[in-house]
Amino acid sequence: MTYILSIETSTTNCSVALSKEGDTIALKEDNNHNYSHAELLHQFIEEVLGDAVISINQLSAIAVSKGPGSYTGLRIGVSAAKGLCFALNIPLIAISTLESLANQVTVDNGYIVPMLDARRMEAYTAVYNFKHELVREIKAEILSSNSFEDILLQQPVVFVGNAVNKFSSVIESNNATIIYDKLPSAKDLSSLAFEQLKIGKTEDVAYFEPFYLKDFIALKSKH
Repeated sequence: MTYILSIETSTTNCSVALSKEGDTIALKEDNNHNYSHAELLHQFIEEVLGDAVISINQLSAIAVSKGPGSYTGLRIGVSAAKGLCFALNIPLIAISTLESLANQVTVDNGYIVPMLDARRMEAYTAVYNFKHELVREIKAEILSSNSFEDILLQQPVVFVGNAVNKFSSVIESNNATIIYDKLPSAKDLSSLAFEQLKIGKTEDVAYFEPFYLKDFIALKSKH
C-alpha cells in the first residue's frame, strides 16, 4: 500500500495531507495569515498520521510543494520534508505549487491561470489548458489590464489563487472567470505525487532546493 505524506507551506495556508494510493485520507490545515508554519507543521504531521491510524514508518514517500511562493514558508516545508526523507530513507517528491493550484479547477475547455501573490501588483503565474497541461512557463509578472490578453481573446480563462483580488481590479474581459478564496492545499498534491512516484520522478534529497523564482530580498529594519 502506498502512503504519501504531503506538505504545503508556500502561502499563509499551513497544510498537511496523507494519501493512500493517491487519494487523500487525512488533512490538517490552518490559514490564520500569521505564517505559524514552524509551530504547526510537525503537529499537523502527527495529527494526520494519528487520524489515519498510520505509523510514520509506513510512509512510502514525502511530497512537498516546491514553489513559487513565500520564501520563508517554502524553506520550512522543504526542510521538514527533507528531514523526514533522510530519517525514514524514503523518496522526496516535489510538486509545482502552481500546478497543484491549477488542479483545483475543473473546466471543459479554455485555460486555467493559477496566480500567487508577490509584491505590489506582481504575481507568480503560469497557464494550463483544460487538461491541466502546462502551456506557458511559470514566471513573475506585473498584472495589468493587458495581462493574458492573447488567451483571453481566444477562449474562456479561469483565474485562481491569492493574487486574483488585485488582478480583478484591473482585468476587463467577458472571457475571464475569477475564483476567489482559494489557496494551495496539501490535498491537491496527493494524486500528483502518486503519479510521479509511479514513474520514479523523485528528487535528490541532499541537493533539492525550493523553486523561489525570484531572489529573496531582506527588508531593512525601520529602527
